[in-house]
Amino acid sequence: MDYLLHESSVGYAIFSVRLQSDTIGARLKEVQDAHTDLARFGKMVQLASFAPFQGAAQALENANDVSEGLMSEYLQTVLESNLPKAGKKEKKTTTLGVGDRGLAGSIKAAFPGVECETPDTSELCGDLLRGLRLHAEKLLKNLQNGDISRAQLGLGHAYSRAKVKFSVQKNDNHIIQAIATMDHLDKAVNTFSMRVREWYGWHFPELVKIVSENHKYAKCALFIGDKKTLSEERMHELAKTVDDDENTARAIIEAARVSMGQDISTQDMENVMTFAKRTVDLANYRKSLGNYLTAKMGVVAPNLAALIGETVGARLISHAGSLTNLAKYPASTVQILGAEKALFRALKTKGNTPKYGLIYHSSFIGRAGQKNKGRISRFLANKTSIASRIDNFSMQPSRKFGEALRAQVDERLRFYAEGVNPTKNEVAMKQAMDATLAGLDIVDPTRAGAEEEISAPGVTDQATEKAIRDKKKKEKKRKSGPEEDVAMDDAVDPKAAKKAEKKRKKIEDAVGEVDEEAMKKKLKKEKKRKAEAGAEWLVTGEVPEEQIKKKKRKIEKA
Repeated sequence: MDYLLHESSVGYAIFSVRLQSDTIGARLKEVQDAHTDLARFGKMVQLASFAPFQGAAQALENANDVSEGLMSEYLQTVLESNLPKAGKKEKKTTTLGVGDRGLAGSIKAAFPGVECETPDTSELCGDLLRGLRLHAEKLLKNLQNGDISRAQLGLGHAYSRAKVKFSVQKNDNHIIQAIATMDHLDKAVNTFSMRVREWYGWHFPELVKIVSENHKYAKCALFIGDKKTLSEERMHELAKTVDDDENTARAIIEAARVSMGQDISTQDMENVMTFAKRTVDLANYRKSLGNYLTAKMGVVAPNLAALIGETVGARLISHAGSLTNLAKYPASTVQILGAEKALFRALKTKGNTPKYGLIYHSSFIGRAGQKNKGRISRFLANKTSIASRIDNFSMQPSRKFGEALRAQVDERLRFYAEGVNPTKNEVAMKQAMDATLAGLDIVDPTRAGAEEEISAPGVTDQATEKAIRDKKKKEKKRKSGPEEDVAMDDAVDPKAAKKAEKKRKKIEDAVGEVDEEAMKKKLKKEKKRKAEAGAEWLVTGEVPEEQIKKKKRKIEKA
């Protein structure tokens, strides 16, 4: 081994190897101890060059490249200036020890005369690189005590921050947390509401029959408190609590007058009201969290929300782990996402596999007939996969594609029920694309009328202009009559047109009047004879004199 590459948080260092330990005894304890002893290890390697980073930004950029196994331009410059260049006559290879396998492959591809060794392929390389990491602070020049550790700490924080940093607008992590919180809140609100019903029911049992909804019941219990204080004067305020329903408010007041519930002490009532207030606040927060999730889905995954709904779309994203993972899934996986246990149980028992998973909660599955639920779930999973990919890779959020896909699913449901033919996917997607581009004030050059736009002055797409010219020439050829067969290539090749005209004149001079059919047959025979004469030398191996002369003329002209 000739050289070692040491990449650190402060820069790149090239060390030349002076003494190499015996490869046979590399695993001996005496040999391994030599790498941990600075006095002995300093005799094995010598610093050839040290290229420090100019700042934290450059250090982070190079750290990202090394982690991905790429060689940066800065590292390439360092290696070019320090490694010996291979001569033209003597192809001597230089061996370089590199810690990362991917980086070693990139260096080997860029420098053909350099052989790279890694700790995976050479135990000696691993021991030497381990010794460099241990004694780097002493071996590198112009460094003070603690510089490397401080640089490592700062670079580590910057690298980790860059890895977990997402776009503020398109961050699906908040959707995953919000839908998980909503699931827990639903269970908690239901449990607490049942506890409020049971606890407050000892005091006012008739209220349960009048107000059946959990959230309204907790609000009414919090407003009423002691049923003895309820009177006609408070009816309007009570009506606001039950969504401005005066009949319900009057029924509550009348029931409070003749209630069979037991009296409750002041201390017990305070505890019941405190718990009811907690339940009401929790239900209010659950409602505000639902509004937040709807708004967040409109930014992160608007097409998915427009197609399948905010709640079901958020559950799919949460189950997949991220919107990117959901976009990578095929439609068959999206269809049964959430029904993994049923799938594996069916595979184990050789039974029927599930038809749907989380998408079962979509309204489309409920609207479909019993025999069409599997078919519509497969179609819906296909459209869901398309919508998630559009949301993941689009830069500008838009609901146009989601609304078009939703209309397609509605048409498919009508097709199953009534037999009405649905719109083709190509037509629906083109309409959605036109609507999206119209909203962004962008002209799509692939649509109709693109030829006039491309051939207009100011457009420099030469390939497209050439394609349009060729298309016009072909159209002209197609429309040409039978009398133009001989000079078919006039518009394309002027030389060929002149040759055809000369042949026509020769035939006219020899025959007099031109017979079109006879002329065509003669031209075909002549063409066939020339082709046979040209291919004859391939069989005999003797090249004709005419072809040799033609070849000489071409060479002289060139």
